[in-house]
This record gives sequence, structure tokens and C-alpha cells, in this order.
Amino acid sequence: MDNFTFSQPTRIVFGRDVENRVGEEVRKYGKRVLLHYGGGSIRRTGLYDRVVASLEKAGVEWKELGGVQPNPRLSLVREGISLCRRWGADIILAVGGGSVIDSAKAIAVGVPYDGDVWDFYSGKAVPEKALPVGVILTIAAAGSEASSGSVITNEDGLYKVGTGAKCMRPVFALCNPQLTCTLPPYQTACGVVDILAHIMERYFTPQRDVDFTDRLCEAAMISIMENARRVMADPNDYNARAEIMWGGTVAHNDILGVGRRGDWSSHRVEHELSALYDIAHGAGLAIVFPAWMKHVYKYDIPRFKQFAERVFGVSSDGRSDEEVAVEGISRLEGFFNEIGLPTTISKAGLPVDQLDTMAQKCAQGSSEVGNYAKLTFDTVLRILELAK
Repeated sequence: MDNFTFSQPTRIVFGRDVENRVGEEVRKYGKRVLLHYGGGSIRRTGLYDRVVASLEKAGVEWKELGGVQPNPRLSLVREGISLCRRWGADIILAVGGGSVIDSAKAIAVGVPYDGDVWDFYSGKAVPEKALPVGVILTIAAAGSEASSGSVITNEDGLYKVGTGAKCMRPVFALCNPQLTCTLPPYQTACGVVDILAHIMERYFTPQRDVDFTDRLCEAAMISIMENARRVMADPNDYNARAEIMWGGTVAHNDILGVGRRGDWSSHRVEHELSALYDIAHGAGLAIVFPAWMKHVYKYDIPRFKQFAERVFGVSSDGRSDEEVAVEGISRLEGFFNEIGLPTTISKAGLPVDQLDTMAQKCAQGSSEVGNYAKLTFDTVLRILELAK
């Protein structure tokens, strides 16, 4: 196990109707808030009106910036930075899922920075300070409500890139599982895959003697899949929604990665897929992760065997270790199909004529991608071939 320092300063307020407390939470950090959100769903559900009423009751001034898209755009981030600077915003409130939160974080680090915010994502600069970010979570998926990371898409060249820093972690997150009950099954499924991917990126590690966090990861994956099936059967199952929402937070707040190095190559590959075709991140991960597994499992058959046995209950009776490992991959792929997501590029209705371009962009500026099984241009291309 590696040395580690763990700190989780985000204040999580979890349960029914907690969003109605947003005014008092925001007021702790200032009097002027930028209300940042995506499309019209928060208006249709009445959430927008409740948020505004709570802000006004607490004496908080607000301006709004909607329009965040899945795979959030750099152009809107720059618009938000300009607005916050002109108006003098004290805090940014993200009402939405991972895309809205990531966009809010980008605005937050861009406001006090003298250069272009893209410098943080292109590797030219490291974020050192930011406006505080608060969250009302409406989609259980990305875990961005308690993470230090943010991923933004630059429309100029279709580059989807992430960055992260301690100052980017939200100061509070209001998490009401009821707000996720109106999500369509497709969005719910994409969120579930995103959560599982965050766990698996940490689970497949070169570190040995990390059994405690292995067991935490395995329990989390089992719980997420069980409750995903419950939600697909009954979208209004509050308890199942709550399990998934809390699981999404824990999957990406760093606790499952202590003492070990995560891989993250599947995320890197998926970023190229969703940047090019604007597919939902979770849907892209459902395609990339099984293909990545099929390519790398021979590097570490014992870990893939452990994954198959502990997470999916695959029996080793009469089977070789490799056969058990392969069966685990097959069952994961089967689960993705079960919740309604295709696991190949072509079955998702996307073209397969840009694999070379995606591999080149993924490996650009780096001789190797990932920490578990090091990938190069050739191996990224091979994974995309397996995914087509």
C-alpha cells in the first residue's frame, strides 16, 4: 500500500427536501451567487422556483447562466467567467449533474486567474485558487459533487480534457435522491455505468496488499448493480435511488483510491469518443471499458479472476483462472446490456471510421496512457478496434 493523505472537506447534506436549505448554505460564503444549470428540466420540475425562493429568503442576490450541455463547453465557461468578474460573484451554485458541476468548477478557477482558463486543462498552469462552488445534485453519476476534478470540451479541435486541484472541490453538496426519480432510464443507466467506471478505474491497480480498499470497491460495485436493477424496475424507489446517489459520491470522493494508483486510461479513451460524437459519458464508458478489459486482462489474470469471483460470483470449479477472468468481463458487459446500454460503437449507432484519429488524440503528447497496463497509440487503437 502506498503512503497517502486523505481529506474530504465537502459538506454533504443528504436526504429528502434538502435543496430547500440552499439559501442558508450559500449565504455562508457571500451575498452574490451565480446560479449555473443545464436545460429546462429544473424549471419543469419546480426545482428552479424552490432554489430561487430559498436564495431570496436568505437575502442572496443571484444571476443565472443556463445552457450547460453534456460534455460541457469551454465557450460557456468563458461566458460564466466574464459574468462573474463583471458582477462580482462570491460563489457559484451548480444545480445539475456532473456536466453542470464541472462547468461551475471551471468558472470558479477561471475567475481569479489572469490567463485563459483552458491553460489549466491543457497543462500550461495548475489551479491554485477558486471561487467556492456549491451543488444541488440532480443526477447520480459523475461524483463531481465531492471530487476535485473537472472535465471540459474545447470546441476548437474537439478536445475533451480534465484537470483537478484541491481548490476545486465543492464546499457543500445538497443531495436529495428524490430529484433523480424523474430521470429517463437511459440517463439513469449512463449514471450507473459512470459510477461503476470510477470504482473500476481505482480497482484495477498495480498496487498489491490493498485488500481493504479492494473489498470496499467490490461491495460498492455489487450494491450499485443491485440497486440499478431495482430502479429500472421501479424508477420511484427512493431507497434504491438513495443507494445509487450515495454510491456515486463515494465512488469519486477519493476514499476508494487511497494507498493505490488508479488507471484512468479507459476514461482517456472515452473522452475522445464523446468529444467526437457527443455521446453521453456513461454510454461511452459502457463501450470502452469492456474493450479495455478484453485487451489488458492477460497482464494480470489473478486480479481479473478476483473481480469475477468477488463481484459477479463466478465459480472457478472446472475452469482455468483465465476462463474465470473472461467470464467476469462477459458478465459486466451483460449487465450494461441489461440496463439498456450498447457495448460497441456500431451498436450505439456511431461510425467506426475515426478510430485512428481518436487513438492519435488520446496518445498525443504522451508516450503511455494509464497506470495499470501502459497504453500507447497502437494499444489504444487496438482497444478501439475491439470496441467497434
